[in-house]
Amino acid sequence: MTGKILGSVVAGVVLGYFLLPVWVLDYTDLIIDIGLMLLLFFVGIDIGINRFVFGRIRNMGLRIVLIPVMIIGGSILGSALAGLILGMPFNEAGAVGAGLGWYTLSSILMANYSNELSTLAFLANVVREMLAFIIIPIVAKKLGFFSAIGPAGATAMDTGLPIISRATDSETAIVAFISGAICTFSVPILVPLILNL
Repeated sequence: MTGKILGSVVAGVVLGYFLLPVWVLDYTDLIIDIGLMLLLFFVGIDIGINRFVFGRIRNMGLRIVLIPVMIIGGSILGSALAGLILGMPFNEAGAVGAGLGWYTLSSILMANYSNELSTLAFLANVVREMLAFIIIPIVAKKLGFFSAIGPAGATAMDTGLPIISRATDSETAIVAFISGAICTFSVPILVPLILNL
């Protein structure tokens, strides 16, 4: 799976550099949206076929919320510690981590604060998403299915969901979707909050 993802990125770079005309960029958002909807549609079918999963999720109750809470806490703490090593203020480094992989929104939320920090947030969260695509199958195999949700952060409900679903099981895919949704709703609250500390 990881090889296929990296191969797709390399193929895209080669096509974009050598073959495709610039006007193709006008349609990339539409193509990405269609592709993402198809991926999520098939993940939904996989989840729907395994009806027993919903009962198991119901039995987990509020414990499901612990997963996104730990992802959010770990992301902010990890980026704050990295910022400490790099000599960055806590609020700036913590706000970058609070982006949780949502690179477009986190960089926009920081644009008024600092262009440099906005760029850093964009790059850090893009790298997080790309690394998540690579390491999710490895984490699922070595550390367990629920642990594989963590690297995706907010993207566990969209771009990361098909990879999590393929590397784990239907139960984990539902938990990943819930976790991703909670992380996604947290980003517009946490980034400005931490930035203004």
